[in-house]
Amino acid sequence: MIAWPNDVVADIARRKAVLVLGAGISMNAKTNAGVCPKSWLQLLEEGAKRIDPKPRAVVKRLLKGRDFLTACEIVKSQLGKDQYETFLTDEFLAPKFEPAKVHESIFKLDSRIVATPNIDKIYETFANHKAKGSIKTKHFYDDDVSNAIRRSNRLVLKIHGSIDSPSKMIFTRGEYAAARIKHAEFYAILDALLITNTFVFLGCGINDPDMRLLLENYTFRFVNSRQHFITMPSDALSEEEIKALEGSMNVKLLTYSSKNNHKELIDSISELRQKVDDERLRLANSLDW
Repeated sequence: MIAWPNDVVADIARRKAVLVLGAGISMNAKTNAGVCPKSWLQLLEEGAKRIDPKPRAVVKRLLKGRDFLTACEIVKSQLGKDQYETFLTDEFLAPKFEPAKVHESIFKLDSRIVATPNIDKIYETFANHKAKGSIKTKHFYDDDVSNAIRRSNRLVLKIHGSIDSPSKMIFTRGEYAAARIKHAEFYAILDALLITNTFVFLGCGINDPDMRLLLENYTFRFVNSRQHFITMPSDALSEEEIKALEGSMNVKLLTYSSKNNHKELIDSISELRQKVDDERLRLANSLDW
């Protein structure tokens, strides 16, 4: 089980944390037939099947080298706008994924801000159903994100967009680069959140270019700032890689066993919810807000 630091528990309890949900959280959802959302690798492998043999071979080589962004760029270009959007809709919207226990545990943590690079709608649909429609969802291209941040409403930040608007999603190398320029104000907001809140990454990899850049900038601009936290399987990285990652991105890795489809992460989040509930009860009794 993950040994949750007291800082994580306290900051979530005081709603001074941003929970960042990665693909590893969405992959716990299932359809009625038991089908789960694909990982990024699985998605691009499926996309490669739909293009001609020569570019397909290039995509496979890129995937083998873990260059997902360039591979996605090629898949999108080869499929064309209409087929590409149909492909993503077939994968992320049409299956009608049902949320899992982990989504409920995250919802019950009651973080004021939940951010996600996931383009599916699994978490925000579930959370808004449970909250009777009271949670706002904002995308990186919305012009009123700063207003939503300042208000007291619960908020889901879609930092790469949503399957609802495939043409606006950030999914390829070119889209990442363009978004940083065209929507610089959104990245300034993320910068501000990194300074004022503790980020807790759940089910996230470390290869997202946006988050790596933001965390690296944060690390070297604010040398004495507190760490953020990333959950990760204990066998994902070597000790040398962990040391380099923690040093360059000012994060603390919280490790768990990946056995049984990452069950330990799911159980750990449930345990975290109980710890947060206990801390909020203590705060309520002491009035130490």
